[in-house]
Amino acid sequence: MSPTLLVLIPLLPLIGFLINGIGFRHVPKGAVGLIGSLAALGSFAISVVVLLAFKEAGNQPQVVALFDWITVGELNIPFSFQIDQLSLLMLMIITGVGSLIHIYSIGYMKHDEGFGKFFAFLNLFLFFMLLLVMGSNYVIMFIGWEGVGLCSYLLIGFWNKNTNYNNAARKAFIMNRIGDLGFLLGIFMIIYTFGSVEYSEVFRQATGLPVGDSVVVAITLLLFVGAMGKSAQIPLYTWLPDAMAGPTPVSALIHAATMVTAGIYMVIRSNVLYTLAPESLEVVAMVGAITALFAASIGLLQNDIKKVLAYSTVSQLGYMFLALGVTAYSASMFHVITHAFFKALLFLGAGSVIHAMSDEQDIRFMGGLRKKLPITFLTFFVGTWAIAGLPPFAGFFSKDEILAHAFEHNILLWGIGVLASAMTSFYMFRLLFLTFFGDFRGTDEQKHHLHESPSAMTIPLIVLAVFSALGGFIGVPEALGGSHQLAEFMSPLFDLSRQVSPETFAATTLSHSEEYLLMGISVVVALVAAIVAYVMYVSRGAVPAPESETRGGLQNVVYNKYYVDELYDAVFVKPIKVLSGLLASFGEFFIDLFVDGTGKLVKSLSNLGRQTQTGSISYYIFAMVVGIMVILFWNLLLK
Repeated sequence: MSPTLLVLIPLLPLIGFLINGIGFRHVPKGAVGLIGSLAALGSFAISVVVLLAFKEAGNQPQVVALFDWITVGELNIPFSFQIDQLSLLMLMIITGVGSLIHIYSIGYMKHDEGFGKFFAFLNLFLFFMLLLVMGSNYVIMFIGWEGVGLCSYLLIGFWNKNTNYNNAARKAFIMNRIGDLGFLLGIFMIIYTFGSVEYSEVFRQATGLPVGDSVVVAITLLLFVGAMGKSAQIPLYTWLPDAMAGPTPVSALIHAATMVTAGIYMVIRSNVLYTLAPESLEVVAMVGAITALFAASIGLLQNDIKKVLAYSTVSQLGYMFLALGVTAYSASMFHVITHAFFKALLFLGAGSVIHAMSDEQDIRFMGGLRKKLPITFLTFFVGTWAIAGLPPFAGFFSKDEILAHAFEHNILLWGIGVLASAMTSFYMFRLLFLTFFGDFRGTDEQKHHLHESPSAMTIPLIVLAVFSALGGFIGVPEALGGSHQLAEFMSPLFDLSRQVSPETFAATTLSHSEEYLLMGISVVVALVAAIVAYVMYVSRGAVPAPESETRGGLQNVVYNKYYVDELYDAVFVKPIKVLSGLLASFGEFFIDLFVDGTGKLVKSLSNLGRQTQTGSISYYIFAMVVGIMVILFWNLLLK
């Protein structure tokens, strides 16, 4: 495989960043969008070529060394790319969905004064994410990991004249740093234990360790801390809903195609280590299940169209980690793919609604938009149907595969997953009905300006709707007459894991009748939730209460997101501020006293010394006489 071709995949977005970043004040607006979008599309085209070449070569993984990078003693870290099934799947998602988001941004951001800078940041984001998934070792992954964190900060706070947006950007940056510390410590432990950071070498050595080895458990838990921060799992999830401060294309890019999937990618890439650490897998599964349920419950009562989708993302990421925790690695990746399609679609659809509503995001002031925005409505409906897990759209196949594996592993995890699925269906159809059905509840000014979005925005919606509808057919289970092409394609990735723990990867014990029953339960639950939402918000025409009206106790707790932000503020932020104030007072009193005291002492001594240089001859004669007398007197005393 040509190294030049591989280098071009991340290099094209980097070039787009440099052109638009350096010349964003001078490059014409039309050229800016074209350069940024072509950079993403070029990477996508090359990724397709690389995928085809990979298949022609018999699906054989390949490491392409570009140059020697870091050598310290016996530790050698080359700058190299690894092309295998996992990296190729991620490349297709990142560049494919990323390209559609770039094209959409041309229409969405065309009136923004920072148009050129925005596209530069989008391209840079793509570059770092591509670096993250293409690297052949943990250090290159970490560079991309930190790079997407930086870009998220730049894009979330893109409209930096708004203090709240800046606070949201800082929150995302700081919370990710907390997780990144765990990830970095995990990498240090990998270096100490295996003497290398290359995936192939680390995993080869790891196969010689026993299952449950304490060092591997520690490494995997530290890596998972990094994944919790980047992929917004409890307790490091609160930055993601606040990330809605950025422009809507940013939300789609972060939530669907890039940043939040980094943690999933890292765990799948490290599947050998996690298979050797069943205790860590239990932690991953429980955190994922609790996050899925917790975030879904918050989404039930949110009224900001983007906040509903944000908590939906946190919940769906919980599903993915639930799958990882029960060693359903390919099922988790399957949900990453389908989620990329329907979540990008939903966010971009929300952007189309916001665009038509003159930047209004509160669904209580929408309604009846399906007649004015027919393309947006139809595509949003497809995305809603898909995320609810209803057949035959993409979310049905990936969600039910996760639930089947969870059921086989632990019925409690399955029950949590089903309950979260019901909540997902309810709040998504609630969002759909309040936005597109009933009477319009906005202002006359907004009603007058309602219009469908331009083709630059609607074409990506249509493309994503097609993939949201048909994307699930790459993973049709055997029970439904399929062969699960995705699982077969990814199977070689888990050969070493099968070697270290054959029982973990044994064939499923569920019969077809059991699988049908599980599918039927999840579909019925999702349909019932959708029907309840229809009765409440269409048949009865219920609209969420305005802010001035009070809510019941539990309802108020859920609406206020269980006061987690307030809890963090009380437990972490305020004590740190108090401690900082005490240290500042200490510095003011003691350190300043020492510094100022030293200055005053030197000044006083200088004043005394200055008195000896008065310029008076009589004073000097007097001083001499006194000095002679002192010397004589001293000599007499010594005798």
